Amino acid sequence: MRGLVLILSIFAGGAALAQQAADTVAPEGAGAGVLQVPARLLSAQAAKDAGQPVEAQNWMIAAAHPLAVDAGARVLREGGTAADAMIATQLVLGLVEPQSSGLGGGAFLVWHDGASGAITTLDGRETAPLAATPTLFQDANGQPLAFFDAVVGGRSVGTPGTPALLAEAHARWGRTAWAGLFSEAIALAETGFPVSPRLAGLIAEDADRLKIFKDTREYFLPGGAPLAPGHILRNSDYADTLRLLADKGVSAFYAGEMALDIAERVQRSGGNPGVLSPLDLAIYRVKERPALCTPYRGYEVCGMGPPSSGASTVGQILGLLEPFDLSSLGPQSPEAWRLIGDASRLAFADRGRYLADNDFVAVPLKGLLSPDYLKQRSDLLRGDDALPEVTPGRPDFDHAYLWADDQSLELPSTSHISIVDGYGNALSMTTTIENGFGSRLMVGGFLLNNELTDFSFATHDAGLPIANALAPGKRPRSSMAPTILRRDGVPVLVLGSPGGSSIIGYVAKTIIAWVDWGLDVQEAVSLPHLVNRFGPYDIEPGARALVPPLTEMGFEIRETALTSGLHVIAIGAELAGGADPRREGLAFGE
Repeated sequence: MRGLVLILSIFAGGAALAQQAADTVAPEGAGAGVLQVPARLLSAQAAKDAGQPVEAQNWMIAAAHPLAVDAGARVLREGGTAADAMIATQLVLGLVEPQSSGLGGGAFLVWHDGASGAITTLDGRETAPLAATPTLFQDANGQPLAFFDAVVGGRSVGTPGTPALLAEAHARWGRTAWAGLFSEAIALAETGFPVSPRLAGLIAEDADRLKIFKDTREYFLPGGAPLAPGHILRNSDYADTLRLLADKGVSAFYAGEMALDIAERVQRSGGNPGVLSPLDLAIYRVKERPALCTPYRGYEVCGMGPPSSGASTVGQILGLLEPFDLSSLGPQSPEAWRLIGDASRLAFADRGRYLADNDFVAVPLKGLLSPDYLKQRSDLLRGDDALPEVTPGRPDFDHAYLWADDQSLELPSTSHISIVDGYGNALSMTTTIENGFGSRLMVGGFLLNNELTDFSFATHDAGLPIANALAPGKRPRSSMAPTILRRDGVPVLVLGSPGGSSIIGYVAKTIIAWVDWGLDVQEAVSLPHLVNRFGPYDIEPGARALVPPLTEMGFEIRETALTSGLHVIAIGAELAGGADPRREGLAFGE
């Protein structure tokens, strides 16, 4: 069936509105439960369905929803940069995929500059309010709260960083007028968009929590029932917020009436209020941090350092595996997955003890990634069976410190955007409100994060402090791993994924599949996941053939769905893009 969606586009030149017709297509005979795809993206959808990469000559974008991809593609087609396209894409994602990211959350961005060759990372992670205490997530007896008792409501809300990150990226690398990047998101919010099958399913699963707060309930559960796939959903509050930011800039988010509304919503959220204040919003700043680049088989694997654990843990996994000839083993080899699984366990053991916001604690990055330390830890893999026990290592410290193991929980959500533009720039950005639907609090048409629950609920263990304990102004540790691979200073692969702490395994697997096993980007993305973080080996049904040999090696196996959202672009003589078949996203280019 073909339906016509009328999009009102606000162009940068002024207040005039132009109407642009865009066909939205579902297969013949399909019902409302099928994702609607803009007609100009049908070739990208067909390639994904066929398991083939999308190819392009000039630019490419890969993101989590066809409407968001379409918005970013319009910007790139009209000469915008990857930073410009990211902004348009993120604003639409915040509308059509609100459970994963948006204005109420945070993000990490990795940028390769086509003109200078420089690699830059921007930290738009949320911060703990100044009034937050280390025991915020403990009960009166000093015991950690149950996870969702902490999540739902204002207690879990950190100062959002995404709006500031969008503005910072535009100021540094944008070419398109700021206001023009808001057109698709405003139009879709006003005229409505069809609820996707994925969003409808997640609303139904979370209905008991979404119904707690009136605004959230009325939006996602109108009349008390979860939104159905295909329902045309409008969000006039979000459109009003976007108009304000388009006109006034993001200063209107961090000060004035909107900042007051956010703080009031957090502080008056029923039985679980938070402590976020207008001052926390007013003092928020994006931070440029040194890119963390680690070597792997002649490539530089560049990503986000602390407070993200993504680049360091991916770097450790790859560094531990470098002495082994994975290419000769191949993706069906139990021995290859024994090595990958135990390398991941070793890296996660170090991550749990040492990784946190290095503005607040000493993180031994040099020690964790030094060749001598990696060789010492890699030697533990020289056996035939799974490691019986894994403990953190003892890397060299720049500052002496003793830490206990972290006790935080990360559940899968989040979104990822990969873009290469016509100027040679490459962008990888992972963006989140943390748990699906965040704190479940809405203000201005968007959901507020629950990012503070990425801190450890406990502050000490056996008398030792925990590095990732909460502190005022601190940024919680993350597993987000936006990544750009370079060879001789030139980008060759742009990737990242949502998925909680499993993000690290998804990204490492995809790099191995592309570098060691020679898979194209769509094959690498689609390859079944096997993820080992803490001992048990989580395996997708598509990898069942590996269960008996890995079990015989001593691994505990858990067959489960691993819903990554990988978006990958390879850069060579032409561009090749891959989008995760486990979610609704697409890769598209021209």
